[in-house]
Amino acid sequence: MSDKPSVLFVCVHNAGRSQMAAGFLQHLSGGAVEVRSAGSEPADQVNPSAVEAMREVGIDITAETPKVLTTEAVQASDVVITMGCGDTCPFYPGKRYEDWVLEDPAGKGVEAVRPIRDEIRGRVVALIESLDVPVQEQP
Repeated sequence: MSDKPSVLFVCVHNAGRSQMAAGFLQHLSGGAVEVRSAGSEPADQVNPSAVEAMREVGIDITAETPKVLTTEAVQASDVVITMGCGDTCPFYPGKRYEDWVLEDPAGKGVEAVRPIRDEIRGRVVALIESLDVPVQEQP
């Protein structure tokens, strides 16, 4: 087991919001947080507009692939952040849950994804601070 806090980001396709959030958390926590992301119905690939929007702020998520949400991932996480997956996300007592209501970037161009990316970044910074982890270099 790790001493690091662990966070799981969950959205339906694990192709946009959860991937951007995971990228920001990995980058802005300097690796001080164990980061996972998954989807209840994973897509075939990460949304290209999300990849481009993250590249613009210096974070490369091109190597990421959508992953299926598992009970083990939830159980292994201290904090579970859901983003529009509704009742498909498993609930376990003793976990900290947050539901982030964010627009879905699916099918949108990079111009429309930028404001979603920026909102996710702000929420991730607040999450890092709530975990008593210092925020690292901020793009």
